[in-house]
Amino acid sequence: MSLPFIDLKAQYAALKPSIDARMQRVLDHGQYIMGPEVKELEEALAAYTGTRHCITVASGTEALLIALMALDLQPGDEVITTAFTFAATAEVIVLLGGVPVFVDIEPDTCNLDPSLIEAAITPRTKAIMPVSLYGQVCDMDAINAIAARHGGIPVIEDAAQSFGASYQGRKSCGLGTWGATSFFPSKPLGCYGDGGALFTDDDALAQAAREIRVHGQSQRYTHTRVGVGGRMDTLQCAVVLGKLERFDWEIARRLAIGDRYQQQLAALPLQRLAVREDRDCVWAQFTVQVDRREAVVEALKAAGIPTAIHYPRPLHRQPAYEQRCRAATPLPHSEAAARRVMSLPMSADLSEAQQDQVVAALRAALA
Repeated sequence: MSLPFIDLKAQYAALKPSIDARMQRVLDHGQYIMGPEVKELEEALAAYTGTRHCITVASGTEALLIALMALDLQPGDEVITTAFTFAATAEVIVLLGGVPVFVDIEPDTCNLDPSLIEAAITPRTKAIMPVSLYGQVCDMDAINAIAARHGGIPVIEDAAQSFGASYQGRKSCGLGTWGATSFFPSKPLGCYGDGGALFTDDDALAQAAREIRVHGQSQRYTHTRVGVGGRMDTLQCAVVLGKLERFDWEIARRLAIGDRYQQQLAALPLQRLAVREDRDCVWAQFTVQVDRREAVVEALKAAGIPTAIHYPRPLHRQPAYEQRCRAATPLPHSEAAARRVMSLPMSADLSEAQQDQVVAALRAALA
């Protein structure tokens, strides 16, 4: 029998009484949109991240979109980001008429290389959007320092994969002008559908985001700004509240499982992700780089080990974006990673026996 790539069934079994009770309360009170669980979750998440404001939204993509709308991104404005990420990162920029400006990644972390950002800044630069890929935060202090030197360019951390991660003792999502995360079911903290959240210490930006997510309304039927239907529904907030009850345990498990993978794979002919000393990685995906990826994936599949590719083609090579973006530098590391990355099964409920099974199959596949 194949292993689960992410074991959501085991997670639900452990949390079933709490999640069921919280969902039942929503069904009983019937406030499916903006019910009391929305505020409860926002307060809990703001406290967790150490931020002044949390605004729950309909998805991680919506979080990025609303962050840019709150910053008043205009057609032709540029946002510096990475091409080695999921399409949503560039998608929201293009939807608003902006231009994604790509710089390359660090080859060992697959995160945006801060040393390349400054040369990409132009008078049209409206924001910098680093992606905390695979669950490890980018070097946000370096990025914030560059932004500050250039007139205080807003920095949006795309933290869709890194909620719960720490950077120099601070939590992901509380490290820039905006933090934006996703509660897609496979994320470190996920709901049972789509959901996301924005985090900021800026009162004016928070108010703008709260209005934008309800069609730009400052009060009912008073549309102060252009907005979207971007609310996170009450049932999904109830699910996340239930999952928060053992989230610290899950993060500890992810860190331990990730460390064990790193140790067990050290002698194999593959490239492991580097985790910087001043931060951790919550392993939204446990990703390695291998040669002959197709053959390795097929061998693992035959052994009952599922894999995934995050991501097989960088965004500047995607048909939808190649004419709508600008590569500020050559992107050899992004292109190399896209050819070689492969993600292995990872979740807080992955047992040592299952992990040993993955490692044994991978060792045989690479032999």
